Amino acid sequence: MDVGTLAFSALYQFGDAFAFLVLSACGLAVIFGMMGVINLAHGEFIMCGAYVTVSAAHAGVPLPLAILIGALVSALVGAVVEILIIRHLYDRPLDTIVATWGLSLIFTQGTLIVLGSTMTGVGTPFGSFTVGDYSYSLYRLVLCGMAVLVIIGLYALFNWTRFGVMARATIQVPHMAAALGIDTRLVYSLTFALGAGLAGLAGGLYAPTMTLVPTMGTTFIMEAFVTVVVGGADVFLGTAPAAAVLAVVKATMTSWYGQLAGQIGLLMAVIIVIRVLPRGISGFLLRERA
Repeated sequence: MDVGTLAFSALYQFGDAFAFLVLSACGLAVIFGMMGVINLAHGEFIMCGAYVTVSAAHAGVPLPLAILIGALVSALVGAVVEILIIRHLYDRPLDTIVATWGLSLIFTQGTLIVLGSTMTGVGTPFGSFTVGDYSYSLYRLVLCGMAVLVIIGLYALFNWTRFGVMARATIQVPHMAAALGIDTRLVYSLTFALGAGLAGLAGGLYAPTMTLVPTMGTTFIMEAFVTVVVGGADVFLGTAPAAAVLAVVKATMTSWYGQLAGQIGLLMAVIIVIRVLPRGISGFLLRERA
């Protein structure tokens, strides 16, 4: 393998890992990083998006629109979950862990009972291209682009829109936001729905690349929590840098020693970062900026 092909292969693997980590973690970063809710049902929102996307595609809906439908349905389910359950547990973080874990079991087993152990997929679109002697999926590059667009979109939403200002005010100083006339309950519901919708978007985007089973959310949730923990509380200063660092670790370990080594490398990276930077990458960056 020549140097150019080797460099492209390394860059491609990094981009693939980066996209997976960002898309897996963004929804969790909004719900956990901003709202402080430890959502153990995050993987099931991803599964919901994937199943709805594939079902819509089988009904004849174009894949991009099917992915959007999957994200919207996940957001709607997230809003219902927030109103019925999470809203009553904001001051009880341990109870949110138990509640969302219970939801995870209900969603997984309910999907298994209703839809069976697997669902027929839709196939990966766009085909492949070759560099040197190796073939690469073009759709993986699309996923990299989507990861970047999601980060930019979230930054724009929370910094340049009225909703973003109200959401940040509500989450940081809820009593002051309420005193200024902001409907904090509505803002919490919309923010939770946004996190669930981002999870559904991740599921829809990766649905063409995976076997759809009720437990597919577990494929995402470990990487999502790892990325959020390493990134810290700030969604924008933490998630993207954490995903970049962890993508290097995962891509390097996976290419050298295999998939299992990549997973182990991620966990080792988390241990090191927590020990050196207890507030995560964003906490370190904010401290340096101050």
